[in-house]
Amino acid sequence: MTRVFSGVKPTGHLTLGNYLGAVRRWADVDQRHSDALFCVVDLHALTVDHDPARVRRLTRQAATLLLAAGLDPELCTVFVQSHVDEHTRLSYVMECVANDGEMRRMIQYKEKAARERERGGSVRLSLLTYPVLMAADILAYGTDEVPVGDDQAQHVELARDLAVRFNQRYGHTFVVPRATRPGVAARVMNLQEPASKMGKSDDSGPGIVYLLDEPDAVRKKVMRAVTDSAAGVVYDREERPGVANLLEILAACEGGDPEDLSGVYESYGALKKDTTEAVVELLRPLQARHKALCADPAYVEGVLRDGAEKARGMAKPMVDTAYRAIGLLPA
Repeated sequence: MTRVFSGVKPTGHLTLGNYLGAVRRWADVDQRHSDALFCVVDLHALTVDHDPARVRRLTRQAATLLLAAGLDPELCTVFVQSHVDEHTRLSYVMECVANDGEMRRMIQYKEKAARERERGGSVRLSLLTYPVLMAADILAYGTDEVPVGDDQAQHVELARDLAVRFNQRYGHTFVVPRATRPGVAARVMNLQEPASKMGKSDDSGPGIVYLLDEPDAVRKKVMRAVTDSAAGVVYDREERPGVANLLEILAACEGGDPEDLSGVYESYGALKKDTTEAVVELLRPLQARHKALCADPAYVEGVLRDGAEKARGMAKPMVDTAYRAIGLLPA
């Protein structure tokens, strides 16, 4: 049986990009794999300056949205990362396998560290080492597949490298995971800055569609999306990124092909109108389920408690094996 693992970081409100690039696929995965695990990786939210109360609030919101998106706790394991100590237990061991150079080559570290320095802030050590924690998240469960967007693929490659290195040095211990990516909308771009990802940590609200945005807010954001000065609706990610982004979003919502859709439209206005309504209809049932789950917080707490217990039972034997393999005396 294939084991699947992935997570979402509570550094901001979840976006359309998170849903199309990851969360919606998770709901499909868990129907095929009873061994699928999905978690809110709250420890990763501590790598930059943050408000503790906001992290807790967003962690609960993210978990509720995962359930609202269709993750069924009867078919998969849904939990919060910090509720399972094995993640941090294994992270230090993997830090002892990783090296400084490969950490500093991580693209996200370079980008985020640069932003922190531009703001006059200091760069936390955890920002450099968190890809190792992500590797531990994956490896602790004997994961075969990691569904991720394009921006996280490098981190899965690191997990693969560390698993292979550990196995070669200390004996076969870890499964070597592989990344799986969506064919369309693997990386939804900011509607106002189509060269940048639609990130939940971004402050550029007008270019970001959040999963809990009201329909009128969605309509306003999509209808004001940046397109291009050239005439005609053409699918070209390099030369026409704004139009390509809209076509990819529409294709992902309706299950079509962005290049085929480009031949359907003669104007940007018509494309924006159809994309707007497709997004509104996509989010409508998710928002209704989220509202119902918020009215029953005890249910969500129970799912997370049971999920953490189940995840702990899966991870502990693997982490204990890694401790013995690397030379630590059993307790």
